[in-house]
Order: sequence, then C-alpha cells, then structure tokens
Amino acid sequence: MSAVGTRPETGSATPFDRYDGRDGAVLQHGDSWVTAPAGSSLVPVPAGTDQVGRAAGLALTTLAGLGGRGVAVGALPYDGSCDAVLRIPQPASEPGAGSWRRDEAWRVTELRPDPLPVVYEAAVERALDAIEAGEIEKVVLARRLVVETDAPIDAGIVARRLSIAEPGSVVYLIALPDGATTLVGASPELLLRREGRSVASDPLAGTARRSGDPGRDREVARQLLATVKEQREHRLASAAVADALSPFCADLHVDAEPSLQATATLWHLRTAIRGTLKPDPPDALTIAAALHPNPAICGTPKGAAASLIERLEGFERRYFAGMVGWVDAHGDGEWSLTLRCAEITGSTAILTAGAGIVAGSDPAAEDLETEAKFGPVLRALGVDPAES
Repeated sequence: MSAVGTRPETGSATPFDRYDGRDGAVLQHGDSWVTAPAGSSLVPVPAGTDQVGRAAGLALTTLAGLGGRGVAVGALPYDGSCDAVLRIPQPASEPGAGSWRRDEAWRVTELRPDPLPVVYEAAVERALDAIEAGEIEKVVLARRLVVETDAPIDAGIVARRLSIAEPGSVVYLIALPDGATTLVGASPELLLRREGRSVASDPLAGTARRSGDPGRDREVARQLLATVKEQREHRLASAAVADALSPFCADLHVDAEPSLQATATLWHLRTAIRGTLKPDPPDALTIAAALHPNPAICGTPKGAAASLIERLEGFERRYFAGMVGWVDAHGDGEWSLTLRCAEITGSTAILTAGAGIVAGSDPAAEDLETEAKFGPVLRALGVDPAES
C-alpha cells in the first residue's frame, strides 16, 4: 500500500473523513492507505462468469495505459452476481485537506434479523443432515441483520470507528456503482498478498468470542486451540488455500499447526502460508481468484457447498464473502475477504455474517457466532451488542 496517512487519532483528519458519499474508495491496513478520491476513474466490470479474471485484465490494461503508475482499488462480489467496483485514482489527484468528522447524527431505531434466529438454526440443521449424509464436509451459512436509523448514516464515521477499534484489520470504504450505497467493513482475513515473487495468505477458520476478563479470555483461546470441531473446520480451509496456491509457487511453507489471531472481540484460528512464486507469476488479483471461494467462506467440496448455500440462505450475498483490495501495474497487490461488513444506503445498513458448519456444529452456537461477528460494525453504528 502507498503510505498516505497514519492511524487516526482524535481530532486528526484521515482519508475516511474526506469520503463524501458519492464515489471513491479507501483501504487502510495498519498505518498504510490506498485511496481513490471522489472523481477517480471507474473501471466497469459487469456481473457474470469469470468476473475476477475480467477485472484483473481490465485493471492491468488501464494501469498500463496510465504509464504503469498507480493502483486499482475496489471490491468484487462473492459470485459475480453484481457489478465489481474498481477505481483508479488519476495521477494528479489529491486527497484534499478534509477535516475530522463530527460524531454521528443518527440514532438506531430498529434491528431486524434476516432470517430470524429460529429459521437460521433450522438451516444449520439441514446442513448437518447433508454432512451426515456425506454430501459435504463443510458449508458456511450466512445471515443478515438490517439496521434502521432515524437519519442518514455517515459511512465515513463508521469506517473511522472501525479503524480505531480493529487496528489489525483491513478497513475499507467503497462507493458501489448505484451511487447511493457504500460498502464498509473491517476484514481480519488476508486472502492473498503478492510482493514481487513473494506471496502470503492467512486463512482463518474457527472462531470464539473474547472475554473482557483476562483470565477467562486466555481460557477461551486455549479451548479454541483444543476443540476438535474448530480444528476440523480450520484444516479444511487452510488445506484448500495451500492446494490452490501450490501450482503458482516454486516453494511453499505452510504452518504445521494453526495459531491464534485476535481481533478486538474475537479469537480465530490462523495458518500462515508463505511462498516464492515461479518466475513471471500472474498478478495478485488473478492468483487471489484461484483461491476464491475457499472453505472459509463457502465450504467443501466447493460445488456442493455452493449449491447448498443457494438453497438454504435465501438471499444474495452480493459483496459479503467477496474480495476487497488493490493491484498495481506490476501485478503486486493485497486482497482480503470481504468480512465484518455492511452495505449502507441512507438510513439503512445491511450487515452480513456467516459461520462454518461441520460435523459436531451446534445450531444455537453457530447463531451466536454470527451475532459476535456482527459486533464490530454494530459498535461502529453506535449499538452496544450486549444491550441489543
């Protein structure tokens, strides 16, 4: 990423503060930013098959036409069901001075689960039946939460709060093609980073809610590492990523055992995968496409899991569980899974979260896991999940 800012502090302006709700994109990871200010070029990538491949080709062609400078930054949907968003800053564009955003001018008036918890848990039961019948090993089932407010939601404020609360995540703020909706979130999961011939991926699977009590929190982490169900879920995801990445690599190292990765509110199991690409490798977006969708957000076998998701979820995932990130003219880039996210339109925010279902899953526990994953965006919207 190009370092055009540092982590926000109270009273300091950031690229999130300059977002005007019309267009543009901002990605933050650590103290680095990638920004496509309002007025940046939009590379249209219509819905349809091989959308990621088309997006990669269009991005690199457009960047080459600009003399090999700059980056393409944006978001791609889960399954090509809606338009991808790639924005390219003009070489002379400036982020602008901006100012620190005011506090929110909205109040949450309604939280509406979609579907209701009892319906989601019934879907989990049907997924467990499919697992017992040998049709699949794992499937990730998602549900949504619709948040209504009494005034328009400022997506820039939501993103700024996420950047402070989730310092280890990739925080993203991307205007969608309809001109009225903004995708905002904080992804903890690196799908693919390419720097020259170096490549990295950090699949996450297996989740536990953190505790505010340090002793209890350590015990939660220990139990997550020891739980057979969580280990099984994680192995399926990490093995699939390693298998998909291997053909691109001259050498590949995969951690023998998962480690713990913490966000502000959750523990995850993580496997670090690092490799050296073969000479003349594909660009970062093309390689990321080969890893997507992996068992962390779909399931295994992929085809059977995707079919079950379509039958059981009852809604279009759109950008949830897609990819968000950037690629430059040299093919370097970084792409994360679009998780801990919401689509904000006016006074409505639609949050989506999923849980991995494997043998041994408990429907009520999986429902609680999705609730925990709603937490970061709910807090950024001004809701205390413990009181909702």
